[in-house]
Amino acid sequence: MFGFGILTGLTFLPLVGAAFILTLKGESEATLRNAKWAALLTTIVVFLLSLVVWGRFDTASAAFQLVEERAWFGAGLTYKMGVDGFSIPFVLLTTFLTPFAILASWESVKFRLKEYLVAFLVLETLMIGVFCALDLVLFYLFFEGGLIPMFLIIGIWGGKRRVYASFKFFLYTLAGSLLMLIAILAIYGKTGTTDIAILLETKFPPSMQIWLWLAFFASFAVKMPMWPVHTWLPDAHVEAPTAGSVILAAILLKMGGYGFIRFSLPMFPDASAYFAPLVYALSVIAVIYTSLVALVQEDIKKLIAYSSIAHMGFVTMGLFTLTTQGVQGAMFLMISHGFVSGALFLCVGVIYDRMHTREIAAYGGLVNRMPLYAVTFMIFTMANVGLPGTSGFVGEFLTLAGAFVANSWVALFATSGVVLSAAYALYLYRRVVFGALEKPSLQTISDLSARELVLFVPLIALTLYYGVRPGPILEASAASVANLLQSHTALANAAHVVAQAAQ
Repeated sequence: MFGFGILTGLTFLPLVGAAFILTLKGESEATLRNAKWAALLTTIVVFLLSLVVWGRFDTASAAFQLVEERAWFGAGLTYKMGVDGFSIPFVLLTTFLTPFAILASWESVKFRLKEYLVAFLVLETLMIGVFCALDLVLFYLFFEGGLIPMFLIIGIWGGKRRVYASFKFFLYTLAGSLLMLIAILAIYGKTGTTDIAILLETKFPPSMQIWLWLAFFASFAVKMPMWPVHTWLPDAHVEAPTAGSVILAAILLKMGGYGFIRFSLPMFPDASAYFAPLVYALSVIAVIYTSLVALVQEDIKKLIAYSSIAHMGFVTMGLFTLTTQGVQGAMFLMISHGFVSGALFLCVGVIYDRMHTREIAAYGGLVNRMPLYAVTFMIFTMANVGLPGTSGFVGEFLTLAGAFVANSWVALFATSGVVLSAAYALYLYRRVVFGALEKPSLQTISDLSARELVLFVPLIALTLYYGVRPGPILEASAASVANLLQSHTALANAAHVVAQAAQ
């Protein structure tokens, strides 16, 4: 990889495809077709390269692997990349879903197509970089850099209120991340390094942990997003093009959960334990409140957006239980949600491309004209509800099991979200798919095309496969989860010994 390691090649290869697209001249049909194929082939090659990374990854080790390190621009900062059991699943999820985003845009984007494809390729580089960076400053650059292409994707190729939605998305996420930047500077001032591997072994004073945890929490809570800083997400989803919604829900939201498990829990263990009741409360409110809000939505995309917020509530709840079931369940749920939510937004995109409306009232009886679509939509609706046999069930069950160990009341209230999710999801499905085909505009609507089947079949297969065989995902992070919980247990025991000595 030109003197660099495989992770650098994996991260920056999409920029090669973006540069090639920029060299294409004109706006002829042949040029635009070449641009689409260049983007698709680039993302497929990146995915294949990520499989090579996975082949070299040892799931039995909790250490960082495939590490690359080079001196950067002085001041103790380094360019350092690597993966472990927490990051490798997200790298694979990113590289797997990006080709689907390109395919989903194959016919729907009609203007500035080359710029649109370049924005997605740049976004892929930044997303992979977030999960591979092992330097805090490098992580921050990738983390914040991803705002720019998504801001453009929503603001240029979005719906009628795209400018409002894009600025709201940008300002919310930027404001939270500025506090994280201040915390990074404080960490560097305290330790003299931004090397994540070293910082994970550093014991910060409890009082300092409190402020650092809050600063990082401000960024990750907005990114997920947690209640009450969630209001940017429904607007962003509604106005974003279909592919933008897929990437936003499937990958960008997971950066918040990844941040919690990479930084907040291992680097600030005392603060994480101290603030766990706060996280439980916010998570339960998110699960119940956003599920109730989803029940009254008339826009399909907005309903699914609120559903995503509710599912992220299960994730944060599971992470802060600090139990094996809770943390592994949260990891599994984030990966599963990537497949399921991405597919649900693709389902919305299918009928929006035909009817140019997302209003639930505009549909009804689609099963009569679109049987393949009805089956596809049903599978992902059931997975979103958490039906046993789908990947959605495994993640929700494990997070609730972990919550029950940590606090049975939290588990009880969160379980009500499962019931509410069935209510809004089945209500949506009934109104869109079942009933008589009465609306004249739907009389000639066509079923899934060959390109759309190519999009959905792999997602269906993975959703059902991981529903009955969750082992591959759980095993990828098992060693890292065990290491995280072991370090927390050791710290708790040490604190208990100190307390007894003081008495």
